[in-house]
Amino acid sequence: MSDSAQNSEDVLSPNVPLEPIISSEELAKLRKTNISLENRNYELRETVRQLRLQTAAAESERDQFRREARKYKTELSQMKTPPLVIGSVETLLDGRRVVVRSTTGPQFLSHVAENVDLADVLPGAQCALHPQSFVLLEVLPKKYDASVSAMEVEEAPDVTYSDIGGLSTQKNLLREAIELPLLKPQLFEKTGIEPPKGVLLYGPPGTGKTLLAKAAAHETHASFIRVVASELVQKYIGEGARLVRELFSLAREKAPAIVFIDEIDAIGASRSADAYSAGDHEVSRTLMQLLAELDGFNARGNVKIIAATNRIDVLDKALLRPGRFDRIIEFPLPTGEERRTILSIHTRKMHLAKDVDLDLLSRETDGFNGAELMAVTVEAGMQAIRHNRSTVRAKDFAEALSAVRRGREQPEARELPPGMYL
Repeated sequence: MSDSAQNSEDVLSPNVPLEPIISSEELAKLRKTNISLENRNYELRETVRQLRLQTAAAESERDQFRREARKYKTELSQMKTPPLVIGSVETLLDGRRVVVRSTTGPQFLSHVAENVDLADVLPGAQCALHPQSFVLLEVLPKKYDASVSAMEVEEAPDVTYSDIGGLSTQKNLLREAIELPLLKPQLFEKTGIEPPKGVLLYGPPGTGKTLLAKAAAHETHASFIRVVASELVQKYIGEGARLVRELFSLAREKAPAIVFIDEIDAIGASRSADAYSAGDHEVSRTLMQLLAELDGFNARGNVKIIAATNRIDVLDKALLRPGRFDRIIEFPLPTGEERRTILSIHTRKMHLAKDVDLDLLSRETDGFNGAELMAVTVEAGMQAIRHNRSTVRAKDFAEALSAVRRGREQPEARELPPGMYL
């Protein structure tokens, strides 16, 4: 056997002890180095994690700043952009051409923007126009004037015919003119006649004109739109006529509806050639628009007009002719029996003493209207409250009657008597 083979066998033999390659001291040093490296690696990983979190927070803050910057740029652009002109569509021509009228008055032949649907461009629609080129940029949604929308009473009035004393003839006439066309239009179709378009109620104040109109709206379950005629008188030219148009347009939209115009003499007074002021001309324009709306009404439609006044003598003849207010109903002062009924209605919830005689009280209130009779009952109740009583006596009604009578006969008195009324 050769020497090299002998040496290899000696090395591989398990009986030959191996000399350690690394000493224990070097191994301890390596372990310490390994531990320090692992600690350093952990610190670096923690540093990387914190830096990533800081980077994510910085990116989120950057995105927020970018959004705010875009928002401010948009607001700045909107502030720099001139406002659009509000106008109305007059006529739609061929192509995308349209005749529009701006709020300043003149008409323009303009074009419709490509992003606007021609189906929405209808005559009378409000639109937004470019301030320089007057290009139609947008068709605005149909909205009514805030004052017109406020005229509508959302809930049906809770007044019924049983709450109104007397006026039996007036109730029947109003039912025929208002309720039957709304509830039973087929009766007029079979008969072949046109139902009344409108009803005019006239009479002294406090005789129940407004109450009867509310009762008619309650019985027909119709929308009740009440307007005082003085609200239709506006400062600028054409504004009053516009309110009248929007009022009737709202009534058609809310049909079935009853439009109650109170104190119609505010705009319906007789026109005179002596009226030279701008205010008189504006009132006349408003009246003419009202007459035009009444003429354009469909008699069998679901909208009825009720007007009230206590000065029928000053109304224009154009309002009183048939075809506008077909029925004119008078509301006189209540008779003795009607006063008795009115007093019983106002006192049905009161605790009356046995000495209270409503028949006697109705005779003593000759010439009183319904509002004054209600005032008597309220003042009698106040007299009882003043004496810490829940029962109303005849003496309370006597004092109340005296107080109300002083108020209607001596309105200029300066000395205030005890009670609510002069």
